[in-house]
Amino acid sequence: MNDAEKQLTNCKLTAAEMKADKGDLELIRINYKAATKLFKEAVELVPDGHELKKSEYLQKWGDAARDAGFYPESQTALEQCLSIREELLPKDNLDVATTLNNLAELYRSQGKYIKAEPLYKRSLEIWDKTLDKDHPNVATTLNNLAELYRYQGKYEEAEALYKRDLEITEKSLGKDHPNVASSLNNLALLYRSQGKYVKAEALYKRSLEIWEKALGKEHPNVATTLNNLAELYRYQGKYEEAEALYKRDLEITEKSLGKDHPNVASSLNNLALLYESQGKYLEVESLYKRSLDIRETKLGKNHPDVATTLNNLAGLYYHQKKYKDAVSLFKRVLTIFEKSLGKDHPNYKTAKRNYLFILEKSKQ
Repeated sequence: MNDAEKQLTNCKLTAAEMKADKGDLELIRINYKAATKLFKEAVELVPDGHELKKSEYLQKWGDAARDAGFYPESQTALEQCLSIREELLPKDNLDVATTLNNLAELYRSQGKYIKAEPLYKRSLEIWDKTLDKDHPNVATTLNNLAELYRYQGKYEEAEALYKRDLEITEKSLGKDHPNVASSLNNLALLYRSQGKYVKAEALYKRSLEIWEKALGKEHPNVATTLNNLAELYRYQGKYEEAEALYKRDLEITEKSLGKDHPNVASSLNNLALLYESQGKYLEVESLYKRSLDIRETKLGKNHPDVATTLNNLAGLYYHQKKYKDAVSLFKRVLTIFEKSLGKDHPNYKTAKRNYLFILEKSKQ
């Protein structure tokens, strides 16, 4: 390489670094879309022969794209990042573990549970081998694997991992760290699924207090816990408290992440469930349909979250005595749940019961 070529290479590397620095700044501002664009541009600027530097920016690009709700783009970046790192780095390298964990997180978000689990386990194996067993990175992957098990209905396995994660995180980072808030929120989700509402409420409130103190009241993580606490209140029939939290959650989420983000779809779906419980059917259908449109566009038509909204919309049609419409939607729900979760999952079993009941109604 002559002097001119060296100079051009250095200029490209400097330009890429500047793009990445700007991307980091946009992450601090919670502007995930802008950060995604900047990290992608950083990747494109890296010259050949600097693959590990490219993998660094691919990691940032993939993570930002996932947070922005751009799942196919995130998958492209993270899979390319993992390919480079596995080729050029030792198998037990910490950067490999990070990419494995984050790609597994993406797969879980996409409902690709079978693909996610072995990546989490490989990541955890590296962390355990390379770091102290009480290291925060170990706790993070434990939490993520627990989330996967919760989604699959494996509640006992999930609870054991959540508790180990929480113990490590509080010990290594302190009881007021944002990672503790995440662990509390996720354990509360498990307890809510098991009907342990008193336990769940206490954990949600503690999580919310930490988030607001550490990140401010307009952060997406605050919105997530508000949504979860609202869901708990809906289950308990505390509709006024639930509605106030849902609306605050939706306002924060739309403002911080954009109106077409998957988190917005979750907020719309849950607000619709509340209104349906109150018999406000005219408002309900439009919310479900908007939620469904976002989820199908962002997650794909065979994602479990799409099935969840379809299931809820089918339930609405049942209450309105639109039995044929309900049966049609329940068929799609069963197909999606069977493919993504399996026939032993609680969601599939519930949907099957609902389908058979509505099918019988439609014949009367």
